[in-house]
Amino acid sequence: MSIQEQQELKEKYYSEAIKYMDNAKECLKNAKKEGSYYSDKKYVKMACGTAYSGMLLAMECFLILRGIHKPNSKKRKSIEFYQENIGSQDRKMLTTLNVAYQILHLDGYYDGIQSVNVVKEGFNEAYKLIDKIKPEA
Repeated sequence: MSIQEQQELKEKYYSEAIKYMDNAKECLKNAKKEGSYYSDKKYVKMACGTAYSGMLLAMECFLILRGIHKPNSKKRKSIEFYQENIGSQDRKMLTTLNVAYQILHLDGYYDGIQSVNVVKEGFNEAYKLIDKIKPEA
């Protein structure tokens, strides 16, 4: 893959991942903050699920740039696919992925955690991963 093609791929995936994150932030506005907690679990779940999806887009791009493509099956991509392949490329990045997965997908999307600080940290971890594919200006 040429440098030009890599840059175009990064631009495509990065802008899409950022759109997901922007949409997730909009969802959080509807969750209504009350002190250190969100009052509406439904919107927290939606926001965390959306942020998690944006993060996975970035991870998909990261792996494609390293010649690792998702399986050619009609199955859903599993977190294990990302963990195994990211772990073989960058151990620190794997830690970030695991933290973001725990907060956004498990605690946020499934459980609807209502702590503003925890959700904020999940978003921060997702942005760290998305920044790994940030195109050069």
